[in-house]
Amino acid sequence: MVLGTTSGAGKSWLATALCRWYARQGFKVAPFKAQNMSNHARVVANAHGWSEIGSAQYFQALAASCIPEVRMNPVLLKPEANSMSQVVLLGQVNTELTQTPWRERSEKLWPYITEALNALRAENDVVIIEGAGSPAEINLMDRDIVNLRVAQHAQARCLLITDIDRGGAFAHLYGTWSLLPKADQALIHGFVLNKFRGDVSLLSPAPEQLLKLTGVPTVATLPFWREHGLPEEDGLFDDRSLPFAQDARTVAIIAYPCASNLDEFEPLKKIPNLRLVWVRQLNQLSTLTTNDWLILPGSKQTSADLSWLQEQGLANVVQTHAEHGGAVLGICGGLQMLGQRMLDPHGVDGTAEGLGLLPVVTEFSKIKAVRHSEVRFASVSGPWAALSNIKCRGYEIHQGHTQSAAGQAREVINDLAWQSVSGAVLGLYLHGLFEDPVVLAALFGVQAPTLDHVFEGLADHLDRNSDAGFLKQLIA
Repeated sequence: MVLGTTSGAGKSWLATALCRWYARQGFKVAPFKAQNMSNHARVVANAHGWSEIGSAQYFQALAASCIPEVRMNPVLLKPEANSMSQVVLLGQVNTELTQTPWRERSEKLWPYITEALNALRAENDVVIIEGAGSPAEINLMDRDIVNLRVAQHAQARCLLITDIDRGGAFAHLYGTWSLLPKADQALIHGFVLNKFRGDVSLLSPAPEQLLKLTGVPTVATLPFWREHGLPEEDGLFDDRSLPFAQDARTVAIIAYPCASNLDEFEPLKKIPNLRLVWVRQLNQLSTLTTNDWLILPGSKQTSADLSWLQEQGLANVVQTHAEHGGAVLGICGGLQMLGQRMLDPHGVDGTAEGLGLLPVVTEFSKIKAVRHSEVRFASVSGPWAALSNIKCRGYEIHQGHTQSAAGQAREVINDLAWQSVSGAVLGLYLHGLFEDPVVLAALFGVQAPTLDHVFEGLADHLDRNSDAGFLKQLIA
């Protein structure tokens, strides 16, 4: 099991690397995270159709060379506001649990968690379990069903990872270990230092002193590696891309508060001569030209994010950019915002007037559409013309049904994508557009590294900077 001293310490990264590392040793491997809180989700098959799990476990399953499924992430919490989350249980939205106070929710979820974990352990040689946040949050320990309770249930051999680039790494490791009950301290088998810059020998004598204090060895020091290519688990992303020239095209992605599925834009970091920007403030768009692209990504709370867009003055920029012929792309919730209006007869999201850049109307439904999709674009014009007649694959996760208003919009994929008459604005429900190699080749003339190439790189990085003998002992 991989535990972390903080959120963003590198748990997902390490768990993914371990999945591929053990799979390369010939073991049958599966990932597991009891409860994930993220608006980054992926679609997986089930016996009755389609379900959703957290993106991190989806990628970990691919790294483990197994088929992603709901038992790998039995509980997914999708934040909709500062104090409210939608509960997805075994891949399906559960309204009753969504409305249950979180302190009362844990015991109701625990049987599903243990059943899923027990089944995965029975069917695999190795299960790589990921924790959440920190296991030493003493105000939450009595209701924590992701960290220590899971570790004890599985008697997991745990690694505790910390981000040394933040500073205070040894205090984080020792403080976290110290706050754990004795029985849980015994489960910690190794410390991992992540994002280290410099000469490893300069760390001494800290690892040795930590070993004397805790009895736990520091088993890996992972060098800082920004270009690993694995999408971030949640909103802790960066917008650094490859070096670009002064005349490079800017792709500006609006990062509203409830933005979802931002991991699908990871391949854009690898496009030569492209400047990727996550936009949260108006001044970030001061140098935007008509050669640049504006992207409105998915949203877990579309009406609220549209209101935020207007309050920040960003809505006017999007409208002006489109009116001047600049390319605008809306994906899922972004598509809905670009339309004329959003109707909410069932109280799902909220009724609102859209940006009016696409002549479409969206009506929210109680039923969520969750599925993989393989589609072919019809004739597409303007800055998106390169997509014409291209067949691509992706996935859908949305609770809105969109249709043309009085037949004015150009439908370029049946019930999934529309384009403005001018050609500048394109909206579609399909997630994963920039993960499709055919689309990347058509739009940019390049190929981004495959996910399998990324997973191999993670395992190689782990192999070079940890004790392979120790990793084998963990499962002995």
